[in-house]
Amino acid sequence: MTESTVFPLDPEPYKGESREVDPGACFDWLQQGWAMFLANPGVWIGSTVLLLIMLMAISIVPFFGQIAAHLLVPLFGAGMFQICRQLANGKEAQIADLFIGFRRHAGQLVMVGVLFAASVFGLALLAFLLVSGGVLGGVITGRVGDFGIAFGGIMLAALLVLILSVPVIMATWFAPVLVLFHDMKPVPAMRASFDAGARNWLPMIIFGTFLVVALFFAMLPLGLGLLLLLPIFSGAVYASYRDIFVGA
Repeated sequence: MTESTVFPLDPEPYKGESREVDPGACFDWLQQGWAMFLANPGVWIGSTVLLLIMLMAISIVPFFGQIAAHLLVPLFGAGMFQICRQLANGKEAQIADLFIGFRRHAGQLVMVGVLFAASVFGLALLAFLLVSGGVLGGVITGRVGDFGIAFGGIMLAALLVLILSVPVIMATWFAPVLVLFHDMKPVPAMRASFDAGARNWLPMIIFGTFLVVALFFAMLPLGLGLLLLLPIFSGAVYASYRDIFVGA
C-alpha cells in the first residue's frame, strides 16, 4: 500500500462484458416483457401514446424532423428501460420516467443517436446512389432489358442496405441502457452492444424475426397494436440485457 492510496477506492468502470445464452432464452425474454406490461399497463400505454405522438410530431418536419427523430430514439429508449427497471425492482413507475434520458447522460445518449443517424442516412445515401444509377441507365436507354437491369439494381441495393444495417442495429440495441445504467461512453457502449449481439446471434435472430412479424400485425389495425407491442418489446429487451450482460 502506498501513501497515495485513498479510501474508499473507486470501483472499476463497467466494461459491458457479455455472456452467451441459450437460443431459447428469447422466449423467456418475451414472457418477462409481457409480465412487465401486466405489472402496470396504464403507465405503459400512457408512455407509449405520448412517445408515438411526439415522434410523429417531430417527423412531420421534412428531412430535419427525420434526423431529430433518429437522434432522440436513444433518449426515449433509455426512458422505456427506466420504466422496466422500476417495475423489475418492485418500485412505482411513472410516465415521467420516459424522460429520464433528458435529465441523465443526455449528451452521451444524443451522441449514440448521432452515430446511429449518421449510419442510417449513410446507408440511405448509398442505396440512393445505387438505385439512381440503375434507374437512370434504364431511362436513358429506354429498353425493356435495361429496365429489368435497373430493377435488379434496386433489389440489390435494398439487399445490400439490409445486410449493412444489421451491424448498426446490433451496435445501438443495448447502447442506451449501458449508457444510462452503467455510465458508459457512447463508443464503448455501442461496441459492447455489438459484441453481445454477435455472441448471441442465434437468439437475437429468433427474437428479431418475432419482432418483425409482430410489428407487421401490430400495424394492421391503424397501428394500434403498437400500444401493446412497444411495452412488451421494451420489457423483453430489458430482460435480455439482464440475461446477457455480466453484472447487469
